[in-house]
Amino acid sequence: MPVLDAQQVTTLISDSGVTRFRITASEWQIYDKADPSYWEFPQGIFLEQFDLSLSVSATLRADYAYYDDQAEVWHLTGNVHATNVKGEQFDTPELYWSQKQERVYSDSSIVITQPPTPAAIEAKGGQARGTIIKGVGFESNQEMTKYTIRKPTGIFTIDD
Repeated sequence: MPVLDAQQVTTLISDSGVTRFRITASEWQIYDKADPSYWEFPQGIFLEQFDLSLSVSATLRADYAYYDDQAEVWHLTGNVHATNVKGEQFDTPELYWSQKQERVYSDSSIVITQPPTPAAIEAKGGQARGTIIKGVGFESNQEMTKYTIRKPTGIFTIDD
């Protein structure tokens, strides 16, 4: 049994007095008597990360989330969609985020959509496409700005 079963939750998480995240969930269950203890978001989760000026710098959404509060590892499944500060979109059926190791990883399929560069937009008269990279498995820093894709495929724009 969960010690807490909250409905329609929005909470802020700070680090050293600075607001870093906002979590929104339809249901949040905390199992602190389990071994190991964990949090569960059976109806999904929406997470926003803030920069120092409290602007949203990244987002993360999933149909289901499990958080191991001792290992500080998130396991997100079902239509996982993330955006980073560069506007890149990440779509995968499964994602892990280790807060202790400050890394994000998955062995599942991944689709990364990068926005077109300003030069490409200007050259194409505003009609430029971004780059779509697909692969199976990836690893990234927790900001999802430096990543490695295993087994990559995709459509790449090449300037003349």
